[in-house]
Amino acid sequence: MAKYERTLTGSFDEILNKIVNGILNSSMSASLEDASDFCGGNARCSVRVFERYSYAGKNRVSMNVTLFECDGVIRLSAITSGGSQALFFKLNTWGEEAFLEKLRELF
Repeated sequence: MAKYERTLTGSFDEILNKIVNGILNSSMSASLEDASDFCGGNARCSVRVFERYSYAGKNRVSMNVTLFECDGVIRLSAITSGGSQALFFKLNTWGEEAFLEKLRELF
């Protein structure tokens, strides 16, 4: 599992579109598996779940991206999983790191 978090500035909608388009265009096998959006008061949250095939690990990896805005502050959290090949411990997480790197490159 790999994780990336940071605070962003700008338009929530533009950032979300940049994430979705950037991830989907980063790999032929990348797909948007599901999405959820909700808001309340002065807070807003969007969750996106992506998958792609990892050639290094010869398996699929997923990335959950959460974009949260409250009082004008936008927070991004992304967590990857599914890249390990071992039964009882993590082994070969290159695919997870590589997938997360595509998001890091956007910002």
